Amino acid sequence: MSDVAAIEQFVKRYKDLKTEIAKVIVGQDDVVNQILISIFSGGHSLLVGVPGLAKTLMVNTIAQALGLDFKRIQFTPDLMPSDILGSEILDEDRHFKFIKGPIFANIILADEINRTPPKTQAALLEAMQERAITVAGNHYKLELPYFVLATQNPIEQEGTYPLPEAQLDRFMFAINLDYPSFKEEVEIVKSTTSDNQAQVNALFSAKEITDFQHLIRRIPIADNVIEYAVTMVGKTRPNGGTANDLVKNYIDWGAGPRASQNLILAAKTHAAILGKFSPDIENVQAVAHSILRHRIIKNYKAEAEGVSEEQIIKSLF
Repeated sequence: MSDVAAIEQFVKRYKDLKTEIAKVIVGQDDVVNQILISIFSGGHSLLVGVPGLAKTLMVNTIAQALGLDFKRIQFTPDLMPSDILGSEILDEDRHFKFIKGPIFANIILADEINRTPPKTQAALLEAMQERAITVAGNHYKLELPYFVLATQNPIEQEGTYPLPEAQLDRFMFAINLDYPSFKEEVEIVKSTTSDNQAQVNALFSAKEITDFQHLIRRIPIADNVIEYAVTMVGKTRPNGGTANDLVKNYIDWGAGPRASQNLILAAKTHAAILGKFSPDIENVQAVAHSILRHRIIKNYKAEAEGVSEEQIIKSLF
């Protein structure tokens, strides 16, 4: 099958996927889109939202619809790296046997990732970046596709361990989850307080998803679009020559090269789901907020004057 035909098929399959997810998830269309773009781009996502907004249900539903294995890890202050990676035990024959931890799944929900100490947070780093882990000197590859969706509660900050910038940078998207609208909430209450359980069917296989990930990487892109993305990221760096006044006054650190890579990959996926055969500047702009918001570090002046990341990112367009 040619890549053009494959893109056309992808558009159709993506629409079916959205319909399947909508059986369970009411509204949150933008959030679902961003999670799916992240998966098909081969990235990871950080979901920031207050409790009770169906983050776990959303990820579980997406995993079911994609036909992928799903595991949820509840991060707590006493969680150890071995609790998520797995550990070696002595079996009956007095041989060491590796028992796999919950990290061995296609989709991992790292719930409240900022509740666990840096040592355990770091255990996720290798898995996210290398798609492999090392335990007791042995290297274990993780099954592809591999996607980590971490959640953070923006309200309770007592007793939390904020993710270091190096780890935040590993997440392709930082997605803000808002409350549903009145109409959506009525629909949610209706569907969740009845005895009817929607059945989600698996529409993809793991191999199909990895094939689509490769297809997206093969999508051609014009040099001017790449230059636009790199220029946009360059503008977030306060010491760079292209930074505007807003960035110079309110930003301590800008985004690194990984942001440029993610902008292009996400723009390719965004273009593909719209049936376009090559992304343009509009596709880059469509994904820019979620890719840059966790990569730019505001200074105290921005906090004091109430300047948001969104305002700063908008000024880069």
